[in-house]
Amino acid sequence: MSTAPIRLYTIGFTEKSAERFFELLLSSGVGRLVDTRINNTSQLAGFAKGRDLAYFCQAIGGIGYEHREDMAPTKELLSEYRKGGMSWETYADRYLTLLRQRKLREHVRPADLDGACLLCSEHLPEHCHRSLLAEYLRDANPGIEVTHLH
Repeated sequence: MSTAPIRLYTIGFTEKSAERFFELLLSSGVGRLVDTRINNTSQLAGFAKGRDLAYFCQAIGGIGYEHREDMAPTKELLSEYRKGGMSWETYADRYLTLLRQRKLREHVRPADLDGACLLCSEHLPEHCHRSLLAEYLRDANPGIEVTHLH
């Protein structure tokens, strides 16, 4: 007897209106938004500032919200990558090393990921830490199916 897969989603908020963002979450059946940004208070985030996002998720769709800094890259790592100081491959390697050092797999139960959606700012999942994080979590549990919402 096979068990149902664990459905894990990812989404970025840039280049999306609030309407499109929440439609994607609602139509996918997301139950909890997991904010993986190191800084979720930037004024540039618009509707996606952490405190506002927690409210909107609950009010619009009954979606839970959690900010997980342990899933975010460090400020230094992200800054160096964004400034062109390292390649995507180097960034990916360093970020995955960081997740292993934090022993993230020991702090995340696969069942808690079912219906969760990993959030960051990047519009598309390519060259974004949320896709690396999703792969890292899937490698720990092959029963996880990842869907990128965009």
